[in-house]
Amino acid sequence: MSYFDVASAAPLHPVARQALQASLDEGWADPSRLYREGRRARMLLDAAREAAAEAVGCRTDELVFTPSGTASVHTAVAGALAARRRVGRHVVVSAVEHSSVLHSAAAHEGHGGSVTEVGVERTGAVRSDAFLKALREDTALACLQSANHEVGTVQPVEEVAEGCRAAGVPLFVDAAQSLAWGPVPGAWSLLAGSAHKWGGPAGVGLLVVRKGVRFAPQGPGDERESGRAPGFENIPGIVAAAASLRAVRAEAVARAGRLRELTDLLRARVPELVPDVEVVGDPVRRLPHLLTFSCLYVDGESLLHGLDRAGFSVSSGSSCTSSTLTPSHVLRAMGVVSEGNVRVSLPLGVDGSEVERFLEVLPGVVREVRERLGAPVAGAAGDAEAVTVDAVGLTCPQPVIELARAIGRVRPGGTVTVVADDEVAAVDIPAWCFTQGHEYVGATRRPDGAAAYEVRRRSAP
Repeated sequence: MSYFDVASAAPLHPVARQALQASLDEGWADPSRLYREGRRARMLLDAAREAAAEAVGCRTDELVFTPSGTASVHTAVAGALAARRRVGRHVVVSAVEHSSVLHSAAAHEGHGGSVTEVGVERTGAVRSDAFLKALREDTALACLQSANHEVGTVQPVEEVAEGCRAAGVPLFVDAAQSLAWGPVPGAWSLLAGSAHKWGGPAGVGLLVVRKGVRFAPQGPGDERESGRAPGFENIPGIVAAAASLRAVRAEAVARAGRLRELTDLLRARVPELVPDVEVVGDPVRRLPHLLTFSCLYVDGESLLHGLDRAGFSVSSGSSCTSSTLTPSHVLRAMGVVSEGNVRVSLPLGVDGSEVERFLEVLPGVVREVRERLGAPVAGAAGDAEAVTVDAVGLTCPQPVIELARAIGRVRPGGTVTVVADDEVAAVDIPAWCFTQGHEYVGATRRPDGAAAYEVRRRSAP
């Protein structure tokens, strides 16, 4: 079995396992106590904090450990906003932030705050000038991830941080996906990470608040972790997290080049082997181990199950793999195809033969799903002026499949109108037009809740 989903959770690193086992015997006592066992636990905690701070690139007294990366995000956003309430209650976020950041922003908005969501380019990258333009006099906090969790695109944190500093606005960075690859550059103010993303144990996060940044922890006070993460410290988990971050960072430096070669191979070969595929994300400014592509006319859940049966564990941002059938907010913001979406994130020790075998297996799995769904076959143009397709009640990817079938029935310059009530159609129909070269005219809402999407077939060359 080839595990290609380390962006979700990396397997426990051997160094983490060793540190965890050792600290279970030595780090069980209360580190705030003065007796021998407490002093031993405190030494382990202090050493782990020093190692983690060195890896992050901050002072030891700026870093605290939390119960999870999500807890770090929520604590960072709430604490920064509370401390700057007199400045204002405006927050700036990118449209592709992790859901934990967007949930924090939504909670703030629900309590009377305001949020500006900055869009991204088709690569998933924020334009630094557009992000900085969203800052206002009443902006209390800006949030920008270091690298995207779904498509791997690296964000311009350093440029944005400099602009935020000039404007007097603290910048919070969700660095969960990138910390294994190196420190986050720039004059950011707050940062969060999660151990299970780099091969540490689940249930350990880290939060950094730079000296001089105004911060007011929310909730009941606690004497532990500078009052920013209440409760008894999980010392064995913390020790394992810090040890694994140091070990993974050393390996990442040595293996990043090889991983980039393998993902470059996938970027080149997948579209050659599988027709109607869109590789998404920035081709250059990206994490070295992560690749995402979307396959038209494919049910994402069936695709992932097929790859699982073939021995590959991958992830997806496709709404077709979700019980809610809501498209990924990242793919929606990028304006790319969400159906049949596959995220491949390679582990550090992956063998090139595993990637080659994935390339051998993928075309057959996609072909099988497409045949089952009745995917269209390209043909000559028809002579109809306009065709209307009733796709009400059909879910992803069927509305797009029906559109692709109908487009062959109209002449060049003719139109196809797809009536659909599937929320995903609003994302995938325009994205399909972009990939196929047809013109997306627009959508008209109907009283029954459905929408009529109009597409004009491209003129003959």
